[in-house]
Amino acid sequence: MCISVFIWQGDSRYSLVLLLNRDEYHNRPTKAVHWWEEGEIVGGRDEVGGGTWLASSRNGKLAFLTNVLEVDIIPHAKTRGDLPVRFLRSQKSPMEFAKELVNEGNEYNGFNLILADIETKKMVYVTNRPKGEPMVIQEVHPGIHVLSNAKLDSPWPKAERLKLNFKTMLGVYRANDEQICVKEMIENLMRDTTKAEKSKLPCICSIDWELELSSIFVEVDTPLGGYGTRSTTALTVEVGGKVSFYELYLENNLWKEQIVNYWIEKLQMQ
Repeated sequence: MCISVFIWQGDSRYSLVLLLNRDEYHNRPTKAVHWWEEGEIVGGRDEVGGGTWLASSRNGKLAFLTNVLEVDIIPHAKTRGDLPVRFLRSQKSPMEFAKELVNEGNEYNGFNLILADIETKKMVYVTNRPKGEPMVIQEVHPGIHVLSNAKLDSPWPKAERLKLNFKTMLGVYRANDEQICVKEMIENLMRDTTKAEKSKLPCICSIDWELELSSIFVEVDTPLGGYGTRSTTALTVEVGGKVSFYELYLENNLWKEQIVNYWIEKLQMQ
């Protein structure tokens, strides 16, 4: 499970400001944000499936992914984390790549996928749920959006809470003519352990499990080990083409931080 909030093409200084919590078992082998071996993709990497939940490329494309909360899963489904990687390595636009996935939807467990191209100012949302229905492909319009484990902008309690608080913080920065401080945003927004009221849960699986997942920051002990938010990433793309990753991540039960910056190559050449 994961949750993200972002503003797309809605700020005079930034093409994108994105905050994302990745929820996963703490013992699942993972690499924090880094440049991959080919030197074109930067992002975290799942060392089990080989894919990613959030990554971007030197030419200004980016993609991120959340799972859909569901009970029935496909035991030997394809790895969802491959989808962002395939897009970043392709020459296709967000919409072209999304349409390419139409016939593959039933080969994956439930996913929400965001594909974006900073240079062309295009962002597309794709999901293969509800199960048995045609895949949903829609252009993401400028503004603030939130993505958790249901469809884009679904009014789940923690999604609505995060969206409102994100909008409020952005408003304060603008009113004071201040630069966005991603560290401050993470601390105030993404470490929130407030749980939802049971009556407002979506009732997809057990109430007890949904309650544990109903906070923005998740932390729960399970028979398989610790599960919850093991990394928080802030990704900003300035209008001039500077991309910045700021990541807090859990490694050997210790929280660490790092920053990765680069310039989008195509935008710099213009």
